[in-house]
Amino acid sequence: MQLETLKIFCDVVSWQSFSKAAQVNGVSQSAVSQAIAQLERRLRVQLIDRSSRPLQLTTEGKIFYHGCRELLERFQALERSLHSNPEHLHLPVRVVAIYSVGLRDMNQYIERFRRLHPSTAVHIEYLHPDQVYQRVLDGTADLGLVSFPKPGRKLVALAWREEIMVVVCAPQHPWASRREIRLASLQDQPFVHFEKGLVIRRQIDRFLRQQGVTVQVVMEFDNIENIKKAVEAGAGIALLPEPTLRREVEAGTLVALPLADAQLIRPLGIIYRRSPRLSLAAQRFLDILRQPDDNPSGHLSDGPTLVSASRKSTGSSLVQASVRA
Repeated sequence: MQLETLKIFCDVVSWQSFSKAAQVNGVSQSAVSQAIAQLERRLRVQLIDRSSRPLQLTTEGKIFYHGCRELLERFQALERSLHSNPEHLHLPVRVVAIYSVGLRDMNQYIERFRRLHPSTAVHIEYLHPDQVYQRVLDGTADLGLVSFPKPGRKLVALAWREEIMVVVCAPQHPWASRREIRLASLQDQPFVHFEKGLVIRRQIDRFLRQQGVTVQVVMEFDNIENIKKAVEAGAGIALLPEPTLRREVEAGTLVALPLADAQLIRPLGIIYRRSPRLSLAAQRFLDILRQPDDNPSGHLSDGPTLVSASRKSTGSSLVQASVRA
């Protein structure tokens, strides 16, 4: 029995999804199903009850999951101990992020890291999403911070936080005095959008399409800062992550309106290469990134989701035994 198979089983449980476990491990969904079936044949027990919806862990499955988690955690701790040479802490940590991950937010993590490791530098560069992925893949960056993260055969993607998307308009807009806005009000409105080809553009379009809303795209940009400037100039409205608007809202140059009848979430994630392993310094900075924020903003999800609140990511657990296929 290989550790990779045990990890796949645990990922199915913790992500509550066969498809997500497949993405995280860089394999097909069919391969995940076959791995679980092979595991059940070897153990001669059924781990997941496939007759119910959502799928449930059996009693044996719960016991096996807890044992697998303990085994994997001990193995991972052993691996980390082999790479814990203190000299590796002197290597700089190279981080690349999409433009909308604000420097103000990052400063709290950098300060925490420097208090613990004052001799280690952290370098942050802000890039287009495609460039973030490329820099991580080619090894010129240790960690990448992206929205709607995509795991793959060569990349690990970890949950970081969620950001609620809100309608943004200029102070002179007729909606500016409202406290919230219903989604149907967006119908046929002039809309400042992200460029086609960006993941966030596809996710917003899908969300609006699912809600039966059509907007009139008047401008397209590849970053949030330019969208904010266009909205501020009165070009139209937009849907943007609430944390990226706080400075403008406080200054009174933009108005942010929560959706009254739905919520669209932008998940943020951390990506890094599966191989070679992160340096000790990069691993320590990753650990700090995943600690609770001074101003927490959420838990990562697979895409646009209707939720009631924004939460800090703590990782999902299936101790109660529900699995979503």
